[in-house]
Amino acid sequence: MSNGTASMFFLAALIFPIGGCDSGAATPREPDRVGSASQSVPPSVRYAVDPARNRVWFLTREGLSVYDVGRSKRIAVPLPGWVSVGAPYGSPPDLALGPKGEAVVTSNVLATLWSIDPDTLAVSVHPLALDADADKELGFTGLVYSSEHDAFFAVSDVHGSLWRIDRGLDTARKIWLTEPVPKAFGLAMLPRVLRQQADRHASLCAYTPQGGRAIDFEPGQRSASVKAAPCADRGRA
Repeated sequence: MSNGTASMFFLAALIFPIGGCDSGAATPREPDRVGSASQSVPPSVRYAVDPARNRVWFLTREGLSVYDVGRSKRIAVPLPGWVSVGAPYGSPPDLALGPKGEAVVTSNVLATLWSIDPDTLAVSVHPLALDADADKELGFTGLVYSSEHDAFFAVSDVHGSLWRIDRGLDTARKIWLTEPVPKAFGLAMLPRVLRQQADRHASLCAYTPQGGRAIDFEPGQRSASVKAAPCADRGRA
């Protein structure tokens, strides 16, 4: 994370009421708690920094909002049909930025994504066509976009499963793992230093209460091995 991006987040954290779109009573959460490798409790607030537009997206149990740092303005973004269950039934849903700056939001009980246009803030809803587990209740508690793979990756805390989602948010393909990553509450790109040290094509790291889990793709990216490894804070890889 660059100094400028970090400064922008700190400013937003100081003056943005994180408790929800309609409530101003909240305590800003410290940035280093998001995705921390030592963190054992899933974060209750997700955020994504968009330095190109000088804004920070926040996802709480109340919904999604975006904070324009330059104008000191907060905008609530309603998500039609969005469903989320709280603890102890599951980890919170997640939020990630796509390749065009769009914000993409998950549900932790539905295999559906919500995409928000970065310019108009228009919301589009994307029920995913799954190639497996269509008979299961499946939501995503970790989401990240990989420019290297030109795809999103998502993880389910209930099933410990990993999914590759096409850039158009139409289909999700299950990636078979050597072992599941149950209770995963986030995904990040593995830090470059650790990628260089990895034996295979290590790209992702899943956050779990037991610590980080590196996900090393096999050729073709239809399967991957899982092993313990530290995770970097989101955005620092």
